[in-house]
Amino acid sequence: MLNVLDLFSETEPVWSTAAIIEVLETSRSTGYRYIKTLHDAGLLTSVRNGYYSLGPRIIEMDLQIRQTDPLLLASHGVLEDLVDKIGHSALLCTAFRDSVLCIGEARAPLSPANRFSRGQRRPLFQGAVSKVILAYLPHHRLKAIYPRHSTEIEDAGLGSTWSVFRKTLGEIKKDGYLLTKGEFNPGVYGVAAPILTDQKTALGSVGVAWDENTRRDVEVQKAVLAVKHAAATISARLLENQQSL
Repeated sequence: MLNVLDLFSETEPVWSTAAIIEVLETSRSTGYRYIKTLHDAGLLTSVRNGYYSLGPRIIEMDLQIRQTDPLLLASHGVLEDLVDKIGHSALLCTAFRDSVLCIGEARAPLSPANRFSRGQRRPLFQGAVSKVILAYLPHHRLKAIYPRHSTEIEDAGLGSTWSVFRKTLGEIKKDGYLLTKGEFNPGVYGVAAPILTDQKTALGSVGVAWDENTRRDVEVQKAVLAVKHAAATISARLLENQQSL
């Protein structure tokens, strides 16, 4: 039933009852029951007879997350300070399934509207904010990820074998940050550092990006130090908050 929610997207925001049942490959009675249950819970809303979009309960839940999510609470003010220090937009991300989800952002003035933003996902194997989380995932999770995505991992330059993959991630961990260039947009630099638990595994990452053609004044090492400091601040706040519970 919950797979129904995955059907809705920016390109297909409205679905008919018939189309939902066809995609689910289920009986009409089961499909109608799923839709009714989701509608009653507020997760779907009727836009016209027999057609649905995502419902108001999701908006309510989003507000609750903004007000209570530990990672967001620990980041309050940190991303804004990062923007003030280095002059370009900052992102807060977390791992979600085999991808990375942006959950928070602070935008610099005149920042392009099409940049990665809250609610969007990216592959786990591309970009600084993703790879730096990947490097700090628990060993057992990496062992599960590698056989499912070995081709993508090799295409991303992370290694053609398990041992090379582990070595590459080890080098990222040794540095404590990652600098990339052009992995999503030509000429765009990205710097990210991990947000860590007390067990030194990643809960998320902090990242910034800038275009070398429009921001030639950016000092890379200054950006690296500022991003690492921001990630360390959020990590320390999370630990303090957990200890106070």
